[in-house]
Amino acid sequence: MKTKFLIFLVTLFSIYSCSQSKTENSDDYIRKSLTAFVENIKEKKINSAVEFIYPRYFEVVQKEQMTQILNLTYNNPSIITEIQRFEIDKIEKPEKIKSEYYSIADYSFKMKLKINWNSIPNSGQAKSQIKEGLIKKYGNDNVQYFSDEDYYFINAKMKACAISSNEKDWTFLIVEPQYKPQLKSILPQKILNKF
Repeated sequence: MKTKFLIFLVTLFSIYSCSQSKTENSDDYIRKSLTAFVENIKEKKINSAVEFIYPRYFEVVQKEQMTQILNLTYNNPSIITEIQRFEIDKIEKPEKIKSEYYSIADYSFKMKLKINWNSIPNSGQAKSQIKEGLIKKYGNDNVQYFSDEDYYFINAKMKACAISSNEKDWTFLIVEPQYKPQLKSILPQKILNKF
């Protein structure tokens, strides 16, 4: 009787333990890494954000140059960016090509963009060019201009390619059609065909 009771307790404990411990999968790891990347940008920790960029990209654009670009965009007193409501909308199942895993992640965020026009030469012309650029990149329906406070509110829908050699440690590339020429030497054709 004691043996049966002991077996029952061990079985019950095993079932309970298994139901409580959820193993993380690729989707969870991608979600954590992409969120950390965006959070670092949001918090203006550009050096930390750059560590989430796929290392082979630095064969095309030097790491220092990428750091400068991100600093100019997100850590510039003349350009105030405020990322809000970041969401990962969809993550494709990772696909192994040669020695690495690839997954396309669709994500979105809202962003407030305010520019100190006094610090920009030819601000009238720059204002027009920036508005056109934002509309071209995000679409007319996704860019609102609030003239009373002189800022843009952007609803950004983006894609990133997550890349890993072990399905746990993920790095990223922002994938948009205009970046294809830069990415041809880095990404497999099968992945390039997805955007």
